[in-house]
Amino acid sequence: MGGMVLVTSTGFHGSYLRSSQGISATAIVGEGTSMERDYDFTSAPHGADLLSPEVVGRSAGERTVARYNPRKVETCKVPVVFDPRVAGSLVGHVVGAINGASQLFSKNIRIIDDPLRKRGLRSQTFDAEGVAVKRIALVDEGVLTTWLLDCATARELGLTTTGHAHRGVSSSPSPGPYNLHLEAGTPTPTELISDISQGFYVTDLIGSGVNGVTGDYSRGASGFWIENGELTYPVSEVTIAGHLFEIFKSMQPANNLEFRYGINAPTVRIEGLTLGGR
Repeated sequence: MGGMVLVTSTGFHGSYLRSSQGISATAIVGEGTSMERDYDFTSAPHGADLLSPEVVGRSAGERTVARYNPRKVETCKVPVVFDPRVAGSLVGHVVGAINGASQLFSKNIRIIDDPLRKRGLRSQTFDAEGVAVKRIALVDEGVLTTWLLDCATARELGLTTTGHAHRGVSSSPSPGPYNLHLEAGTPTPTELISDISQGFYVTDLIGSGVNGVTGDYSRGASGFWIENGELTYPVSEVTIAGHLFEIFKSMQPANNLEFRYGINAPTVRIEGLTLGGR
């Protein structure tokens, strides 16, 4: 349980409370140097919104068993599909790559920041400077619509704060998002990969090799090989690489959006990423 009481010199005073609870499980399979690990978890402000321990434990075990005895693959350029657990990272990169109101995505892409979502992990009614918050489409029909601003950054740009100030107990305010999500698309996850003859389905990402200045994207990854529209064998110790602008433009979301994290996304397909293997 935590909260905030804010009183400012401009006459604002407000407060809110926030609870957080969760359940997690990690499983290991194999022996010696041939061991694999995976996990699952659930977290929510309200206990009634948590998945059961049985569901979390079974999911962690099934994910781990599926990763047993992974293979290596040859370096290639293929479609890459991001599991919802890691697809949110693509949405997070948008916040660090804001570059004015330009067509960064295809027209079916909408990215929403909703600080007022009921029972959201990061929901609140005002920001760290006492400014009322609101639901906003950061990207609407593929076009970036706004900056994330607090009072100081808004003054620097000659604009008005968007109510995105965040702060710690001893830090000065700085802008950041609340409950981010990529809106769902039309195809099911199965339909999204059905026409992929050779591709890669990512379940875990490693490292943070993303350059927000140049847009270069390169991260370690593991997951499953896609062959003729089906997930086949587990794959580990590969890298996926590309450029953020190309990644954003080719994003294809599936219809399986769930609100489980601070940043949420459905399964997402990206075309033509370079997969670094053997």
